[in-house]
Amino acid sequence: MPMLLGMPSGWELMVVVLVIVLLFGASKIPALMRGMGQGIGEFKKGLREGNEPEPAKPAEPPKQPENKA
Repeated sequence: MPMLLGMPSGWELMVVVLVIVLLFGASKIPALMRGMGQGIGEFKKGLREGNEPEPAKPAEPPKQPENKA
């Protein structure tokens, strides 16, 4: 019987969720997901900032020679 790789079905997802709850506990899962969401948000923010061209710095006016008279 060949092993098919693909998306897990309903029963497989339930087993995975049960194992995660047993490993981490139900109280820590929301904190883990919140941290993961914040990390994804920071990653997307970094991608947006990386695609923006850097603003051109205004040219400094030439310095005037000082008159010592």
